[in-house]
Amino acid sequence: MKLLRVLPFAKYLLGETVVTGETVVDATAGNGNDTQFLAEQVGENGHVFAFDIQQAALDSTAERLGELNERVTLILDSHDNVEQYVNGQIGGAVFNLGYLPHSEDLSIVTKPDTTIKAIHTMLGMLKKGGIIAVSVYDGHEGGQEERDALLDYVKSLHQSDVHVIRYELLNQRNNPPFLIALEKMKDFSSVKQVE
Repeated sequence: MKLLRVLPFAKYLLGETVVTGETVVDATAGNGNDTQFLAEQVGENGHVFAFDIQQAALDSTAERLGELNERVTLILDSHDNVEQYVNGQIGGAVFNLGYLPHSEDLSIVTKPDTTIKAIHTMLGMLKKGGIIAVSVYDGHEGGQEERDALLDYVKSLHQSDVHVIRYELLNQRNNPPFLIALEKMKDFSSVKQVE
């Protein structure tokens, strides 16, 4: 085995839990890399709901998907509104926090309140044994606040409900991302209310 970088490790974890035919969520479509990966994982009978608040991100994702577009619903809305679009159980979810790479406006970033609300909601929707993979980029304005709020939230989750890991390469420079992965350990429709 070799040590994987953060993004490949997130895909590895999702690949171990997401199965053909499931519904999954890409909470931050961005340029479509994770959406494409998830669409390949769920197969012809599965479905991906991909969220982004920027039309440019959804356009880029649609272009990347090509024939896989039929397996994906692209949603121009915040991921914290997931319940308005996704019904029933999900097999997994992925987040890439921060801003849209190569965007003209780097001031448009994920926010702690909507990120935590989305993760909280998706934990209730997640199958037992399912994974939510969150790649945390904190080198931008507001990134440290989002990171700290997210870490406080995941540390508050009871270990009998959710296992949480933090995975990072410690000797990387220039604010590399780290991964928070949440594995649902038992069936529940929701965890304690987000405050």
